Amino acid sequence: MPTNKSRMLFRRVFSFTSITSGGHEAVMNIIVLGFIFLSQQCGQSICQKASKPNIVMVMSDAFDGRLSFDPGSKLVQLPYTNYLRQLGSTFLNAYTNSPICCPSRAAMWSGQYVHLTQSWNNYKCLDANTTTWMDLLKENGYRTKMIGKLDYTSGAHSVSNRVEAWTRDVQFLLRQEGRPVSELVGNKSTVKIMSKDWENTDKATQWIHQTAASTTPEPFALYLGLNLPHPYKTESLGQTAGGSTFRTSPYWLTKVNSDLISVPKWLPLAAMHPVDYYSTFTKNCSGVFTDDEVKSIRAFYYAMCAETDAMLGQVISALRETGVLNNTVVIFTADHGELAMEHRQFYKMSMFEGSSHVPLLIMGPGLISGQQVNQLVSLVDLYPTVLEIAGISAVGNLSGQSLLPLLSTSIAFSNQQQRAWAFSEYHGCNVNASTYMLRSDQWKYITYADGLSVSAQLFDLTLDKDELHNVVHKFPDVQAHLEKQLRSIVDYPKVSEAVHVYNKKAFGAWRLSLGRNYSQVIGNLRWHVDWQKDALANERAIDKTNTRNK
Repeated sequence: MPTNKSRMLFRRVFSFTSITSGGHEAVMNIIVLGFIFLSQQCGQSICQKASKPNIVMVMSDAFDGRLSFDPGSKLVQLPYTNYLRQLGSTFLNAYTNSPICCPSRAAMWSGQYVHLTQSWNNYKCLDANTTTWMDLLKENGYRTKMIGKLDYTSGAHSVSNRVEAWTRDVQFLLRQEGRPVSELVGNKSTVKIMSKDWENTDKATQWIHQTAASTTPEPFALYLGLNLPHPYKTESLGQTAGGSTFRTSPYWLTKVNSDLISVPKWLPLAAMHPVDYYSTFTKNCSGVFTDDEVKSIRAFYYAMCAETDAMLGQVISALRETGVLNNTVVIFTADHGELAMEHRQFYKMSMFEGSSHVPLLIMGPGLISGQQVNQLVSLVDLYPTVLEIAGISAVGNLSGQSLLPLLSTSIAFSNQQQRAWAFSEYHGCNVNASTYMLRSDQWKYITYADGLSVSAQLFDLTLDKDELHNVVHKFPDVQAHLEKQLRSIVDYPKVSEAVHVYNKKAFGAWRLSLGRNYSQVIGNLRWHVDWQKDALANERAIDKTNTRNK
C-alpha cells in the first residue's frame, strides 16, 4: 500500500504538472518526483528478494560538497542530487583524504590514507596491481564495470604537474596556472558541453540496460568517473596549460540562482598565511579581479555542477527504466571540491571547505531515506562501506570505517561506534609544504611540514564558516589536544621528510633522463612565462636547494 509520503508526492506531481505544463524544467521536476513516488511504492519489498544489491557509484571531479545540502543547494538546481537527498542519506561533513585528483582517488579505491600508500601527488599514486574494492566485488560474484575517469594509479598527468610538486621547496615564486576565466559557448539549447563525460555516461547507461537484460543471476557493480565540474584546459596558453577555464552554455546558466551568488571575502595578501599566499600566487590569482569576474567564475562553476547532475540523472533513469533501481545502492561523491575564488584561489589543493568538502549521498534498499548525517566521514570510508553492503568481509589494514551503521534501517548496526574526526593530507603542487588537516567537533586544525617551521591554523567552523579568522593562538589548549590526536593518526614530521626525500630523488632522476635538453624542457613547462624572465636564476635556485638538502 502507498505510504502517506508517497501519496503526498503523487499529488505534488500532478499539481505541479497542471501549473507548469510544457516547460523543460517542469518535465525534469516531474521526472524526479515520479522517481520518488515509484521508489516509495516499490519500497523495500522488491529489494529484500535479492540476496545482494547492485552497487552504482558516480564520482565526479571537483564538486563542492556544500552544494548537496542547504543553504548551498539553493545556489543551483540539482534535481538528481536532490532526489538522492530525499530518498537516501546526505553526509553533511564528508571530506577528501587529499584535495587533488589522483591521491584522493587512490585513498577511495584502496581504503587507505595516502601516506600509507605513498600517493604523494598526481604522478605518484597506487601500483596498477593494487587490490581495490571493485576487485573484491568481482572475486565475490559481482559483475563489474568501470567507466570514465579512474585516475588512481601512478604515471599519469602532465610533466608540469609532477615537476611543480618535486620543486615546491625551491625558493622561487612562479605562476603555474592560467588566470581563471569564464567562457560561454553554445546557446540556450546547448546541453552537452563536456562531450567525453556524456560519452562515458552513455556507455554506462548502455551497460546498465545490457546487464539488466541478462539472464545471469549475479548482482552488478558499476563505477562511472566524470571529469566535470573540473575546469577546462585553457587552450590559448599552449599545450602545457592547466585547467583554468570555467566553460558552460546559456542552457546550464539558467539553472543557477544568480541572485544568491556572493563575492567571497578575501584577506589582504599581506595578511595571508604564507602557504595560502604561495597557493594564491602560483594559481595566478594574486592580480586584480573585479566583482563581476568573480561572480561570473562562480556562476559558471555552478552551471558545470548542474551539467554533472544531469549525467547522474541519466544513470538513475537507466536504473529505473530497467527495473533494477529498487535493488541498487546508488552512491554519489567526488574526489575533492573547488574553491571557485574563495580565499582568492580556484582549483583545489587546499584544506579550506570549498576544496576539501565533498558530496556524499547514498540511497538503496534497506537504507534510511531523507536522512542528514552530521558524522565526520571521508572517502576512505567508502571501501569498507561498499564491502559490507555486499556482505564481503574487509581484509587488510584499512583506514576507513563502514558507514552502514549510519545508513541501515536495521537495528543490528545501531550500537557500532564511529570515530569523531576526519583526516586529510596534501603533498602535491601549488602548495610549498606538506599539509595535514584534522576535523573534530567544530574545529578544523591545519598544520604543515614538521609542525615547527610553518605556523599552524585553527578555525572554528561554527562561528567562522568563511575560515578567515585563525584562532590558533587564542585556543592553545584546543591546539594541543588536536595536535596530540593528529599525531596518534600520523607521524606527520616523518611523512613530510619522506615526501621531501622522494621529491628530490624523483626530480634528480627526471633531470638526468633529459640530459642536454633539461634547460629547454623545464623552461617551457606551465610556469614558462615567469621562468623565462630569469631562467638562469631559476635553475640556480633549484641547484641551490638540492645542494643544501644533501
